[in-house]
Amino acid sequence: MVVDDSVVIRGMISRWIGAEPDMVVAASLRTGLDAVNQLERINPDVAVLDIEMPDLDGISALPQLLAKKRNLIIIMASTLTRRNAEISFKALSLGASDYIPKPESTREATAAETFRHHLIQKIRHLGAKARRGAAAPASPPLAPTLDRARDASTRHTPAPAAQPQLMRRPFSMLAPRVLLIGSSTGGPQALMSLVAEIGPVIDRFPVLITQHMPPTFTTILAEHLARTSRRPAHEAIDGEIVKAGQIYLAPGGRHMRVVRHVADAVIALDDGPPVNFCKPAVDPLFTSAIDVWQGGIMSVILTGMGSDGMRGGKDIVAAGGSVMAQDEATSVVWGMPGAAANAGICAAILPLNQIGPKLVRVFSGDRS
Repeated sequence: MVVDDSVVIRGMISRWIGAEPDMVVAASLRTGLDAVNQLERINPDVAVLDIEMPDLDGISALPQLLAKKRNLIIIMASTLTRRNAEISFKALSLGASDYIPKPESTREATAAETFRHHLIQKIRHLGAKARRGAAAPASPPLAPTLDRARDASTRHTPAPAAQPQLMRRPFSMLAPRVLLIGSSTGGPQALMSLVAEIGPVIDRFPVLITQHMPPTFTTILAEHLARTSRRPAHEAIDGEIVKAGQIYLAPGGRHMRVVRHVADAVIALDDGPPVNFCKPAVDPLFTSAIDVWQGGIMSVILTGMGSDGMRGGKDIVAAGGSVMAQDEATSVVWGMPGAAANAGICAAILPLNQIGPKLVRVFSGDRS
């Protein structure tokens, strides 16, 4: 179900969906009120919901739609403004499954094609999970406070699901000196829970995060991470020295790498082409960190589509470091962590609420 007051956007998205062999447009509607009133008749698996609409806007329609169909997958769509980014984050806390930024102009071929690729992938993967009747994602909503994030991380995550068929490798015997995290779809919620649990790690080691996200959104995510962790968190700045006690987030639209400068690790932002269809991407961070910390790297791959992070994770393991992945049951989409798990590079594959405590133990000397 496509809900947008722009006839151009509605038509464009509907054509894209209609061209996919495994999708069908259930309805194309102009307002949130139309969506609420017609939801039961249309009964879609996925709704692409614009934020700014007449009669009833997207953020107001969201809870009403979920009240009528609890397992409806809702993807919020908005232009890249700070206000819309803030609303998209609020939508995640209210039950939206994901968000996608609309390009400033659909006339720009590259921007439109990137929007199409990401939107279709989100609909396909999130919709497939809904069709399979999977349980609601265990990643908790975005939490503005530490206590809520901690509570959510324990309350929403089920008991660990055994995955004995996946090969585990031992944790590195080298002491980790940095924590690297990669995430995508479902990542903001997962990151909120994780940073609330790893205060002792952040206090003693630098934490670098790449979340697939556009500009403006990463600015707001960094603010949320700072509030939830109660530690300094900001978008990384080109040339700044990496220090313990800080969370560095790759800024939207730029890859974040790390380079060695004399005795210091230094942030190097890269405006090169997308990697794995993403910018920022996880692989450039993971691979570049090896030249700085060699085998002293602990990396974590959280929920997300695709396989970004798997190749970089292989390089980290080859250099003597370790990789952990979020398990399938608690991932919104088990693409990125699943790729790492199936590649046999993970020392642990854990539910979201067990990753933080495990990291604290690993950074305190536990190598089991």
